Amino acid sequence: MSYSQQEAPLLGALRRFAASPAGRFHVPGHGGCSAPRDLEDLLGPDLFKIDLTELPGLDDLGNPTGIIERAQRLAALAFGADSTFFMVNGSTGGLQALVTACSRPGGRLLLPRNIHRSVLGGLLISGAEPVFLNPWIVPGFNFAAGVCRAEVARGLAEHPGADALLLIHPGYYGVTGDTKNHAALAHETGMAVIADEAHGSHLHFHARLPADALSLGVDAAVQSLHKTGGSLTQTALMHLRGKRIDRARVAGALVLLQTSSPSYPLLASLDAARRRMALEGEGLLQEKLELAQALREKLNAIKGIEVFGGEHLDGDGTYDYDPLRVVVSVRGTGLTGYEIAGLLAERYGIFVEMADRQNLVLVFGFGINAGHCDKLLEALHDILVREARPTGEEYNLCGQAPAAATVMAPREAWFALGIQLPLEETAGRISAEWLGVFPPGIPALIPGEAINREMVEYLLALRTAGVNVQGSSDPSLKTLRVIDG
Repeated sequence: MSYSQQEAPLLGALRRFAASPAGRFHVPGHGGCSAPRDLEDLLGPDLFKIDLTELPGLDDLGNPTGIIERAQRLAALAFGADSTFFMVNGSTGGLQALVTACSRPGGRLLLPRNIHRSVLGGLLISGAEPVFLNPWIVPGFNFAAGVCRAEVARGLAEHPGADALLLIHPGYYGVTGDTKNHAALAHETGMAVIADEAHGSHLHFHARLPADALSLGVDAAVQSLHKTGGSLTQTALMHLRGKRIDRARVAGALVLLQTSSPSYPLLASLDAARRRMALEGEGLLQEKLELAQALREKLNAIKGIEVFGGEHLDGDGTYDYDPLRVVVSVRGTGLTGYEIAGLLAERYGIFVEMADRQNLVLVFGFGINAGHCDKLLEALHDILVREARPTGEEYNLCGQAPAAATVMAPREAWFALGIQLPLEETAGRISAEWLGVFPPGIPALIPGEAINREMVEYLLALRTAGVNVQGSSDPSLKTLRVIDG
């Protein structure tokens, strides 16, 4: 059977169905023509015409044999995979399905400590026990990058019977470790390698970007195509390559964990975004690379600001970086990243991807243009003229959560009897819940970890700063759920 990247089979089928005068005695309840008026005015009537269900000719995401299967095959060919799954639960659902399919209760999963919370969800579902590898903390910028070769080698040597190795490629700050080396080492032991590539769906399509995880030898990769590929929010792709991971188990896990009512507009956006990336991705990315490089140079010229770039790579924990993710250290301005991000939003209508205590993270999506960059530069100059303070040690604090020892499997701790204690009184107890700053959604504390005094002080600092913390049963962080006993 022949395939052409010019095709968008799922999108085309929805177009044809929307143009037909069919009687819709099926869900969804709006029937394609009777949506709430204010919602239709905002989104347009055509969206509701293609908001369909598993009708004859539209295939079934849970068991695709028609147009969805063809659309997924086109995506596999475009991204260099043996097979690809469409997902409407984001990379979160994909990572949870992969962890569930590749591990077992009581088994061990090697993974960086700066995992996304979705991986924690996979551990809770599967019952696997985490073996954490410490990521490299980038000097001067103080964010977690990749895992060093020696750390991966140590983990593999100490846990030869582990179920799989999970890598982040790239992390939230756009930096990777030596994924090719890590995958090769794991494969020598017979271990499968999974990549959380949520922020790297565009990497395959331009030579100036870091190599994508599949091309570096991993067995499975999950990508949020909505983050950097232009599909609608909540959509993602899972790619498999080789025979180390059982495709049938992955498919079964996805059926269990994905919604049984997938959105056809979301699925069609994956089909359309794949086609655009395959046909136009290199040119679109080239334009944004040039724009990002020009902004980098201008930002670096501002006193007190430093932009992460190739000169900060060490060939190990910071092996490569995505130039379309601009990490801006504001340590030399006397202001925190949180403060500057807030001012950019409130005063100037400029929104960054995320901020931490020291950095801003800017993502160069397809919608960014030179005017946006000029506006950002003007706003930063204005903020620094009006707000900059003398730098002090308090502005150079690392923002990383302190280390916490795992003393109980996350699943066991999650289901154990717990009690709420005042945060100040939790040192020496075992956490029964997870929590972390969002974005990026990296858990600072997970169920089953011992809470030490440094962790309490860190959480108190988060509470005082008023940053967005997810996971805690008490959003105010006045209390924390711990194991009873």
